[in-house]
Amino acid sequence: MSDFSSPDTALSRRGFIRATGAAASAAALAACASETTSTAPASPTGGTPEPTFAEPGKKLSGDLKILLWSHFVPSHDVWFDKFVKDWGSKVGVNVTVDHINNAEIPGRITAEIQAGQGHDVIQYIAPLPQFEQSVVDLRDITDEANKRWGKQIELCRKSSFNPKTEKFYAFSPGWVPDPGNYRKTLWEKAGMGAGPKKWDDLLAVGAEIKKSQGIQLGLGMSQEIDSNMVLRALMWSYGTSIQDANEKVVLNSDNTVAAVDFFSKLFKEAMTDEVFSWNAASNNQGLIAGKLSYIVNSISAWRTAQEANPAVADDVFFTPALQGPGAAIAAQHVLYNWIVPNHAKNVDAAKEFLLHYTANFESATYNSKLYDFCAWSKLTPRRDAWLADDPYSQNNKDKLKFLKDAEPWSVNIGHPGPANTAEGEVFATFIIPNMFAKAARGEMSPKEAVAWGESQVTPIFQKWRAAGLVGG
Repeated sequence: MSDFSSPDTALSRRGFIRATGAAASAAALAACASETTSTAPASPTGGTPEPTFAEPGKKLSGDLKILLWSHFVPSHDVWFDKFVKDWGSKVGVNVTVDHINNAEIPGRITAEIQAGQGHDVIQYIAPLPQFEQSVVDLRDITDEANKRWGKQIELCRKSSFNPKTEKFYAFSPGWVPDPGNYRKTLWEKAGMGAGPKKWDDLLAVGAEIKKSQGIQLGLGMSQEIDSNMVLRALMWSYGTSIQDANEKVVLNSDNTVAAVDFFSKLFKEAMTDEVFSWNAASNNQGLIAGKLSYIVNSISAWRTAQEANPAVADDVFFTPALQGPGAAIAAQHVLYNWIVPNHAKNVDAAKEFLLHYTANFESATYNSKLYDFCAWSKLTPRRDAWLADDPYSQNNKDKLKFLKDAEPWSVNIGHPGPANTAEGEVFATFIIPNMFAKAARGEMSPKEAVAWGESQVTPIFQKWRAAGLVGG
């Protein structure tokens, strides 16, 4: 029998209620983009989400300490902090919530694990398999969620489950797509008003925009999360990857060399040296300031521009994953991993809270201004209607409609395999952005850069395979 409360006992209540370790910390990512809180938005289709509450399956008490990122869309955090406090008061738990810059979270996790004390539950915006040995297995609440709401989408499952150890090192209730954002007027002048459809369009038309209009592309090769995402998307679109489906290293291939060679040309023709030193906010800021013609990012930069620079916001449109020689695939922009460290003092409350939060994910989607998508589609039945008729926009209210079909072109870090411990370390140490940068700067040929990348990746996989955490 499940220890968790049944969803059949949920009571509706009216009202608007409102992650690798030291290596990642040392990278010292700069502050991520944020945006001002929206003024009173129009009501969404069908009205504001109505919160639900179910009594926990067991009596809860004590303190619950939660650590999570400062959301790119601040209205989410306004909702979340009130939401969790409200839940705590109902179940008899004293909840403390700490928000910090997402770049600081992996280092904080490492420090708390080493100290054997800290937060009970921690959220991060990318998979955290590198901490598998130091966290509680969350299979029970993942199974419970599947029992209540149907099958979790594969993207989130592969980003929280290790098939080698059969452990759910994280609970993954949501994700965020990573589309292209382009300035329509700039691309219209260059003869492609519908925006780029292929990676080759960036080289042909993006380069022409830089030459004739003085506006560059915004794709990073730096030690920050957006560079990690976009360069993996390019590799997958070229039919290559770091590992295969069986978790064997396959980085050093002709297709990888071709992807690196392409991006080196793209940099020389359509970008400037600043992309080597970007932080996670740089592409957002450049787009908002009118200095970039195309970036790969979530919708948060556009949301910021709606208030900071409305003229630019009206001119920003979106594209799905770009077509390459092998596929049209993108990484997720954000993949939520919630972990419960072994040192957590209130595991029961942490698990019950995560189920309560997930049950109310429609509120998370709405209060993040349609940024957060749920891993269980049953829980956000109005999402597609909101995307087709954006409650937070005055013009072009169907601009986000295409995102209803984002799941098929979005894959996990580690694709075509799982987000395993080795992939987590490769991600956190920025080997892929460094590999591309070495070729783009002319320090190595594309072939030499890929060989260098392989020399960095292979020992990481060997180490974690020897520890029994990676297959292959």
